[in-house]
Amino acid sequence: MEHPENNDKYKGLTVNAGIEQPSSVNPYFKRKVRKPQLSVQDFVDGIVKGDVTILSQAVTLVESVKAEHQAIAQEVIEKCLPYSGNSIRIGISGVPGAGKSTSIDVFGLHVLERSAGKLAVLAIDPSSERSKGSILGDKTRMEQLSVHPDSFIRPSPSAGSLGGVARKTRETIILCEAAGFNKIFVETVGVGQSETAVHSMVDFFLLIQLAGTGDELQGIKRGIMEMADGIVINKADGNNIDKAKLAAAQFRNALHLFPAPDSGWSPRVLTYSGFYNQGVTEIWDMIYEYIDFVKANGYFNHRRNEQSKYWMYETINEQLRDSFYQNPLIESMLSNQEQQVLHGELTSFVAAKHLLDTYFMELKK
Repeated sequence: MEHPENNDKYKGLTVNAGIEQPSSVNPYFKRKVRKPQLSVQDFVDGIVKGDVTILSQAVTLVESVKAEHQAIAQEVIEKCLPYSGNSIRIGISGVPGAGKSTSIDVFGLHVLERSAGKLAVLAIDPSSERSKGSILGDKTRMEQLSVHPDSFIRPSPSAGSLGGVARKTRETIILCEAAGFNKIFVETVGVGQSETAVHSMVDFFLLIQLAGTGDELQGIKRGIMEMADGIVINKADGNNIDKAKLAAAQFRNALHLFPAPDSGWSPRVLTYSGFYNQGVTEIWDMIYEYIDFVKANGYFNHRRNEQSKYWMYETINEQLRDSFYQNPLIESMLSNQEQQVLHGELTSFVAAKHLLDTYFMELKK
């Protein structure tokens, strides 16, 4: 197009013709083709072959809250069940800073070097209360294990919902076993409610403690002590060896005050140093001895059956709770009933009864 500025009446102003501009689209750009969604059978075949990428995708489906993802995940889990159950499941807990992640790094390398098979580490990772995102610090502290070809580390963000994460962790165990992982570690976020959930999905529950921190008596709590099949005192090195031995003696004395476990096994207390890799062999000897002991007296299968029954009832409770709160009529009533309770017009129990009666009447229609 001719510029009007080049007209004779604008002799003092000349505008040169511009050059042709290149396209704004990168000529080397190639649009990514989205990979097709794997079918249930694709997931199962990949998992059974030990494909870690497909296993990771399946775990992501298990952790998803979308209904369509959950439907696929449950089918995959059901078809993987015949291939599961052939592993040793070990729960690892302890106070924050006790060295759980460092210990898992050392324990994992030890067992991979001395026995055949693969190791999966499922860590219930603490989450940000604001963003609900996972901190993912555990994997970075397992420096050697995270790059080992026979290991699989999967942190799961707790996101404030411990029960849900624990249930998904149990389902992930089934997938990992189907993928050929014969050693599975389940690490908790620390001493608290998570221990009960993790205890209900493992064969051996290992409690890691510290010495010389002034909280030896604080650590001797009936609930956590009764669940432990073995207690180990970490950082038993240098000037801390005597303190570790003293703490071990205190824990042994405390264990004598509790009733004998149903397994018939007497929990042991050992000292070790995760940083210097000292005493790790003795800990694994204890774990193997325990597994042989409970398999011989039949408690191993009994405990797994009890765990399966426990999670069946836990799933029923969770589904009922979700069904109640997601009911449209209940959602519309909930705020009003809550306000009446806050203003003293109704007691909490009467308000709860009104809501439950409405819910059950709705189900009968």
